[in-house]
Order: sequence, then structure tokens, then C-alpha cells
Amino acid sequence: MPQRGMTVTEHIILGMRAHPEATGAFAQLLSALVTAAKIISSEVNRAGLTDILGSAGVINVQGEEVQKMDEFAEKTIIRHLVRTGQVCAMVSEETADIIPIPDRYPKGKYILVFDPLDGSSNIDVNVSIGTIFSILKKEGPGNDVTIQDVLQPGRKQVAAGYFIYGSSTMMVYTTGEGAHGFTYMPEAGEFFLSHPDIRTPEEGKIYSVNEGYYNYWEDNMKELVDYIKTPEPGRRTPSDRYIGSLVADFHRNLFKGGLFMYPSNLRDPKMPTGKLRLMCECNPLAFVVEQAGGRATDGKRNILDIEPQEIHQRVPFFIGSPRNVEIVEEFLKD
Repeated sequence: MPQRGMTVTEHIILGMRAHPEATGAFAQLLSALVTAAKIISSEVNRAGLTDILGSAGVINVQGEEVQKMDEFAEKTIIRHLVRTGQVCAMVSEETADIIPIPDRYPKGKYILVFDPLDGSSNIDVNVSIGTIFSILKKEGPGNDVTIQDVLQPGRKQVAAGYFIYGSSTMMVYTTGEGAHGFTYMPEAGEFFLSHPDIRTPEEGKIYSVNEGYYNYWEDNMKELVDYIKTPEPGRRTPSDRYIGSLVADFHRNLFKGGLFMYPSNLRDPKMPTGKLRLMCECNPLAFVVEQAGGRATDGKRNILDIEPQEIHQRVPFFIGSPRNVEIVEEFLKD
């Protein structure tokens, strides 16, 4: 049983003891990811004092302007993970294709899919941002990684989670045995277990959605939001809280209860299927929320059951407390 105050390294080792067949490869991978997050956290916390704010002057695969901190975070994660010898490939939200492992490094059996710095456009104004990650196990034969090795549904994730860089830096992750939160103590250089076995409330009053896109939504989506925001006897008074940083919005709702929504915008030619990426954003957070007792859907299907068609596939995304997600499905089922 994990004890509050244990380090994330101790927690990983405890998990290994429950699986005698474990070789330590997975633990080494996670430890490298934690180290990369510590470096990113330090850089984020002094971003205003260094020349790392603003645009890097390039456009990513999503057609978005890459921020300098995005670039720094991506390079930091790649540098630390390739050295472990435990990954055979990586996929980043910022890079169009699969990131291969250089031949000079040994290759393992895991694939890391990640968003290096979600919400980075908000860093200039001190909004909480984060790193989202998903770990898959290569299933195909041979050493070469194909697109089919990567395009696995969320149900096959070995582990997933995120780091949030805010008033404190936290790591929340799951290996399919509950969701656990760790808070970083810079003085000790360690993440300590602060939130064991996270459970999200059955229902919450918070709804998080960018209502600036209201006129782009389908009619049933408009009806859903109108219903949520209209107080009725016997229902909790709704509270609109939208930060615009997925990690920050999700993290708050995970603990307080509620619903985050990023629907399809069928009348917006730039984002007809929504903005968020299935593999590097939606799948990992859906895995975490399910382990915490919540749910995630695209309005019709469980997010974790969707078979990816491409590594940067976008989907509508509704995630949060189970009763809130049930209401979404009632309105969007047709």
C-alpha cells in the first residue's frame, strides 16, 4: 500500500515488487521522464529571467506557432529518454513523424507519446502549464517501429499521466492500478506522494468550455451547454471555469469534480473535429480519469476504445465526473 510521503522512485519500485516478472526497464523509463520534468519545471519557473519566452519562429505539424519553451521541453524529454535504452520510438505533439532512436543507442520495447508543454502559449502570463505523456508497448515483430506499432487504442497504454507546472509542480500518473499524485519539493529534488489513490467526485458543478466557439457548434452541443448553465431545482448551481490550458483545467476538475469539454466545431474549417489530439492528450488523461473513477468520451464512444487512424488525429473531448459525462452522452448520442 503506497504511503503518503514516499518518493515517486519508491512508488515505482513498490509497483515492480507486485510484478515479479518486471525487469526494471519500465522503472528506468519513468525515472528518466521524471528527471526531464524536473529540468523543465526549473526552466519554467525562471522563464521570465531567461531568453526562453515567446515564439521559436517555426510552425508545428498542427499549424501552430511553436513556443521556445515547447522546443526546450521536447528536446529535454527526447535527450533523457533516448539514453535509457528502453524506448524504441517516440511521438511528440510538436513533430510530424515518429521520432526514431539514433543507432548509437540501444532500443527497448516501449513507445513514448507526449505533449512536451501543453498550454505553453500561456506561459508569458503565469498560467499553469504541463507535460502530458502516454507509454505504449511495441507489439509488432522485429526492431523497426512502424506506424501500426504506434497506432494503438488508449486501452493498451501501459502507463500515462502528466506533470503540471503551477504554484507547485505535481506529477499525476497511473499504471492501471489507481491514479496517484506526487508534489515536487525542489529543496530535496524529489517528487513525494501527496495524493494517493485519487478519486474524482461522482458529480461536480464546474464546467470548462470555450464558449467563444458557441456559434460554431452543432445544435445539440449548444443545447447541452445551455442546459448545464441553467440552474434548476435539485441541481447544483453551475460554475464556469475555463483556463484555456488543458492540463490546468483537467487537474482542477479531477480533484473538485466537473466537466471539461472541447467539442467538434463543424462550422469552423480549421477545427471541424475539435482541437485536441487523441494520442498525446486525450488518451493519457482518459486513462488517468478512469483510474480515478471518472469518464472520458468523444460524445459517442469511450475515448480509450477509439482506434487511432493517424498519430496526430484530433477528436472531440469530454472528460470529468461520471454523472456529468452521462449528461453529455444523453445530449450528443444522436
